[in-house]
Amino acid sequence: MKHGRFVSFEGIEGCGKTTQIALLSDVFARRGIAHSVTREPGGTAVGEGIRKILLHSETIHLTAAAELLLFYASRSQNILEKIEPALAKGEVVICDRFYHASMAYQGYGRGIPIDFIEKLTDLVCGDYRPEITVLLDIEPEIGLARARARNSKRSEDEGRFEMEEVPFYTRIRNGYLQLAAREPNRIRVVSANRSIDAVHQDVLKILGF
Repeated sequence: MKHGRFVSFEGIEGCGKTTQIALLSDVFARRGIAHSVTREPGGTAVGEGIRKILLHSETIHLTAAAELLLFYASRSQNILEKIEPALAKGEVVICDRFYHASMAYQGYGRGIPIDFIEKLTDLVCGDYRPEITVLLDIEPEIGLARARARNSKRSEDEGRFEMEEVPFYTRIRNGYLQLAAREPNRIRVVSANRSIDAVHQDVLKILGF
């Protein structure tokens, strides 16, 4: 953790994380900044297998506990295989979701006690915590509409979470904002209901570019 920088992106479905991560990666590439991009769930062979279980619409009845533990199984592999080696080489690691997602989705969204998720985070993540977490904040109605429109054009089935309704995402959004209020120096809130470039410029400022 002492060599590289660790940055994560968070937000509800449809907030634009994938787009903003791609833009940031392009900036780093143009400036010759060594970096790695990974995602959760996913990032490794094991993680991508878990991703298919977690995001496929046919697993809509997965229990909250099973969902939480699968996310952390993917996270454990991601740290070991992708995040730890990249940071040790002095790279910037950009992660599409990390443990704050579990607190927001399975904690505030599903109702699993936050203190339990914190203990699980300590066990799995150890000292691997993002230096900066960019929280792309958007109204649930707008984000969900965006996400459903996006998924209708995909060939793979990753629509499980988009089958949830607005109240679920309202709890998650409020949870994210509560987490940001607890850690204002680490979790930086960016309004995502604006142009892609306006959001991108805010992200660059937060990261000191």
